[in-house]
Amino acid sequence: TGTEDAARLQALKGKAAVANAKLAYQQYKTLFSGPRWETLAVGGAQSQRLLWASTGTKDPAYSDVLYIESLIGSDTVNTVPPSTLDAFRDHGSAQAQLEVNLDQAQADLAALEAEGISMDDVTDTLLTEGLDKFVVAYEKLLDAVADALKGGQV
Repeated sequence: TGTEDAARLQALKGKAAVANAKLAYQQYKTLFSGPRWETLAVGGAQSQRLLWASTGTKDPAYSDVLYIESLIGSDTVNTVPPSTLDAFRDHGSAQAQLEVNLDQAQADLAALEAEGISMDDVTDTLLTEGLDKFVVAYEKLLDAVADALKGGQV
């Protein structure tokens, strides 16, 4: 029924980002472990760290520390707005969460796909939109530097 469909979708609301991050973290750990990686490390290779960028909570219906708490894990970096950091200092919990409830993360993403929500399409769209925003910000920075140079402020 329509009510059941709405309830299923409502139960999945706000779950995709964290579930996707948890599975990405598992892929990261696989990439930087095992015999192949050990051979590279002996040769001087250094692992990268995952960067979770600008993870402030945008939806006021969610906890203001939802993402900063959910994305805690070894070898990760999290950039957050000052207000999110303040909230975390006030009432956040510093416990590794990226490897907690992995089965649920997989189930959540599978449920979204079953509802016709393509995570590949979602992530492709978010990647494109994110890159576009970085381009705009970079161009503004270049313009500001050029203006400062013209005005003799640098």
